[in-house]
Amino acid sequence: MQNLKAFYHKYYYISPLDLADSAETNRLHIYYLSILFFFFGFLDLLALFIMYRKNLSSHIVSLLYFAICTVINLLAFILSKKFKDVEREKAYYLKNIPFYLVFFWGLMAGTYNFYVLGQPFNGMLTFLITESIAMAAFSLPPAVYFLTLLAGLTPMLPGIYKNFHITGTMDAIFIALVFFCLSLYKRSTEKKYIMLLKKQKQNLEVKTFGNFTILYNGKVIKFSRSKSTELLAYLIYKNGSSVQTKELINVLYGEYADSARYGASIRNLISDIRHTVSELEIQNFFIVEYNNFRINPEIVHCDYYDFLSGDKNAVKKFNGEFMNQFSWAEDVTAFLQQKILFKF
Repeated sequence: MQNLKAFYHKYYYISPLDLADSAETNRLHIYYLSILFFFFGFLDLLALFIMYRKNLSSHIVSLLYFAICTVINLLAFILSKKFKDVEREKAYYLKNIPFYLVFFWGLMAGTYNFYVLGQPFNGMLTFLITESIAMAAFSLPPAVYFLTLLAGLTPMLPGIYKNFHITGTMDAIFIALVFFCLSLYKRSTEKKYIMLLKKQKQNLEVKTFGNFTILYNGKVIKFSRSKSTELLAYLIYKNGSSVQTKELINVLYGEYADSARYGASIRNLISDIRHTVSELEIQNFFIVEYNNFRINPEIVHCDYYDFLSGDKNAVKKFNGEFMNQFSWAEDVTAFLQQKILFKF
């Protein structure tokens, strides 16, 4: 057992802090998927009420099924918003809660369809769709994925054997093994990629004490547009949390700036940053997903992040100045001074 544990740790284990950025991607994916699933459950619930309003008692099982679907996805949506700006040390655990909530609901829905609704084929299909979406769109440990396979498939095995006989049972087990092997391959690929990004961290540095400066291989990175630097500085300050266009417009152009007018400006700034970062071959630093923008703090050396982690050298270097060229950074300066005052 110890050898197996050591083998898993060597090839597939990634620390929670290194997975904080993946957790943010998981959060964003479930944020939008939960909206889709919520309306799916709600509209089906509404259709049942309309179609069977005179005899609802005979369809109570279906009503309960779609009601649970609606409530769970609404809860996942609320939690995915709530956990947007959590500390990075807690990000991996908290930001994945909405995902696991919907994931396990999908697995239980397969069993529910199989036995309660008496739809074996639909039950197996629900199980396979749930596992496929989890595999394709989310990052999760192979050990956890294996447990979900057991949790979803084991209750259905007696029914699978009864309805699809031995060949169907063997096919189901084979598919589960294939899914698990794919999860191992995916995680090993993720680990190799993270190790490469960590090497990049040695060359990518951000200085925030005093004026904001970003350097790569010892040279200052310059953008075509002056506001691009400020946009990137704000994302650095957000420490990996996603920021939408409206918030960026408020920060860069004022609280009452017209979104329609300045939306194009933001898109130009985003394009400028992406182009510059791409030319320097800096990977997975500036991330754009669903009109959400963020940086990955795990692949950049930054005095501000060292300060937040309690690094004594970073604390000593802080001289009461933080991104001096930006007015919105004044409140952050006060926050950092307060942390020193109360000794973290």
